Amino acid sequence: MTDDMDVRDCNGAKLADGDNVTLIKDLKVKGSSVTLKRGTVVKSIRLTDDPGEIEGKSDKVKGLVLKTEFVKKA
Repeated sequence: MTDDMDVRDCNGAKLADGDNVTLIKDLKVKGSSVTLKRGTVVKSIRLTDDPGEIEGKSDKVKGLVLKTEFVKKA
């Protein structure tokens, strides 16, 4: 991952490692019967090599990979 990569949420706010984000839409988790509801907080995100994706964990699911278009900075 390069340090100059610019990762932004749905509102255009810059995201960094360790930030908390909130889901703006109900999302079904692939490979699981869990649906994460709008407003769910995903804690301690990690940036990936793809500026359109982040990794994080919620209370229900560990090891989530989320598209940045479905989150806003908490």
